[in-house]
Amino acid sequence: MIILLRLAAWLLAAAVTFATLGPANSRPHSNLGQGGEHALAFVLIGLAFGFAYPHHRLRAAVIAVVMTAVLEILQLWTPGRHARLRDFAVDAVAACIGFAITAFLAWATTARRGATQS
Repeated sequence: MIILLRLAAWLLAAAVTFATLGPANSRPHSNLGQGGEHALAFVLIGLAFGFAYPHHRLRAAVIAVVMTAVLEILQLWTPGRHARLRDFAVDAVAACIGFAITAFLAWATTARRGATQS
């Protein structure tokens, strides 16, 4: 199961990277607006990697924030793209929210198991 979670997380990361650095007309668009699309994509990144690497969640979160910054900086050299501090902030916070959700769910599951075994 963990292998499938990791595969899904990395495929999602590849899709987000393509959407971030690929041609603007190839990027999916929704009614959420640019900020909402960024938030959704990176919350999903945080959730995916948080579930895929449960024993390395903090390290994965730090790497996700660094990679978010790298993606934003790479947009400086991508035609038709714009690097914005606001986008980085939304992406990094959203990824951390995804990781926090997975940490809370892991804690709640462990606490519930402990309560039912007592």
